[in-house]
Amino acid sequence: MKTKTIKKNKVNVVTLGCSKNIYDSEVLMGQLKANSIEVEHESSSDDSGIVIINTCGFIENAKQESIDTIMRFAKAKKGGLIDKLYVTGCLSERYKPELEKGIPEVDAFFGTRDLPRLLKTLKADYKHELVGERMLSTPAHYAYFKISEGCDRPCSFCAIPLMRGKHLSVPMEELIKRASTLAKNGTRELLLIAQDSTYYGLDLYQKRKLAELLERLADVQGIEWLRLHYAFPAGFPKDVLDVMRKTSNICKYLDMPLQHISDPMLKSMKRGSTKQKTIDLVNTIRDKVPGIAIRTTLIAGYPGETQTDHEEMLRWVENTRFDRLGCFTYSHEENTGAYTLIDDVPAEIKQERAEAVMAVQQSISRELNQEKIGKTYRVLFDRKEGPYFIGRTEFDSPEVDNEVLVEADKNFVRIGDFASVRITQAEDFDLFGDIID
Repeated sequence: MKTKTIKKNKVNVVTLGCSKNIYDSEVLMGQLKANSIEVEHESSSDDSGIVIINTCGFIENAKQESIDTIMRFAKAKKGGLIDKLYVTGCLSERYKPELEKGIPEVDAFFGTRDLPRLLKTLKADYKHELVGERMLSTPAHYAYFKISEGCDRPCSFCAIPLMRGKHLSVPMEELIKRASTLAKNGTRELLLIAQDSTYYGLDLYQKRKLAELLERLADVQGIEWLRLHYAFPAGFPKDVLDVMRKTSNICKYLDMPLQHISDPMLKSMKRGSTKQKTIDLVNTIRDKVPGIAIRTTLIAGYPGETQTDHEEMLRWVENTRFDRLGCFTYSHEENTGAYTLIDDVPAEIKQERAEAVMAVQQSISRELNQEKIGKTYRVLFDRKEGPYFIGRTEFDSPEVDNEVLVEADKNFVRIGDFASVRITQAEDFDLFGDIID
C-alpha cells in the first residue's frame, strides 16, 4: 500500500560522490524547478513519488555506496513507497548494461551527459536560458562552480575519462554570466572545480586560460572569495600564482592532488612528473604566494609500491608539511591503465600505509593549528551546530578542511557573513575562538 503522503510528481534527488556530482545535481534540480516540478535534495520526508540517484563510480568504496543506495530505493519501490526510480551519474555511465540487468526495479539509467534525456523522461523541457540558475544544495553563500567537464590526462589509476569523457571547457563569457547570477542571488564564495582545472581553455582557446578566468571572476561584484580546486601538477600554469598573489578576493589556497612522490610510482601512474619536479613546484608555489595553504591527496598501495616507496612518501609528507592532506587506498579499476598490473599490495597493508600517512599529517596539522593561537582571521560562517557557530578561514574548503568554532552563547553572527575571529584554542583539525569587533 502506498502511503497517502506521496506526491507523485515530487522529485527527491540523492547525490553521492564528489563536488562535481553536487554541481550536476544542482543543475538538474534547477531545470526541474524551472519546469514547475517540486524537487528536494536528499529529502528526509519520504513523500516523493520520484527518486533520482546521482551516483559515483570512482573507486570501489564509492561504487559500493552507490549500489547500496540504489538497492535501498529499489526495495522502497517494490514496497510501494515510491513510484519511479531513476539512476544517473558516473556509475550509471560506466556500468549501465550490468546495472540494468542486476537491478530491474530502476525505471531508467542515464549517463553523465544525459541531462536533456533525463528531463524529457520526466516530461520537462531543457531550458537553455537558465544561465547560472541552479537550485543550490549548499548554503546560499557558497557554491561549487564547475569550469570544465571531463579529462584528457592519462593517469593510469583513474577511471574519470571513462565516465566523464574528454576535457571540455565552459566558455569564459558563460562562466562570467553564471558567476554574476550566483552573486546576485547572495553567493559570496565560488569554489572552482573541474577534473583538471589547470587544463582550462586549451580546447577552446588553444592556450591555458585559468589565470585570465580567475582575474575576470574576481571582478564579479559580490564575489568575496574565489577558491581553486583540483589543479594538476604537470604543466601547472605559473601565471595563476601571480594572479593569486595580487588579487585580494582569490583565496590563498590550492587543492592540488599529487598522488605520490616516489619516481617509480609517479612513472607507473603516468603523472608526467618526477619527485624533484614536484618538490620544485611546491617550493615555487610557496615562494610566489607567501602564506598559501596547499591541500593534496595521495594514494597508498598502488601496484608495485614497496615499503621503500611508502617510507619515501612518509618522509616527504613530514618534510613538506602540507596544510591539508587526504590519503586513500588504491582501487583496482577495470579498463584503466593500471588494471593490467598486478594488484599486489594486500588490502590490510594498503590501509596501514594510508593510516600511517594520515598519522603524520595529523601531527603536522596539530602543530600548524597551535601556531594560530592568538592570531586573528577573517572567517566565513557556514552554519550553527549545537552550541557553536561554525565557519572557515580562506585556507579551508567546506566539508574537507579545518573549521573555526565560536561559542554561540558568547558570540553572534549571521550565517553567510564574515567576521574577524581571534583564535583561543586549537585541536588537530579544529580551531576555537571569539568574534572581535
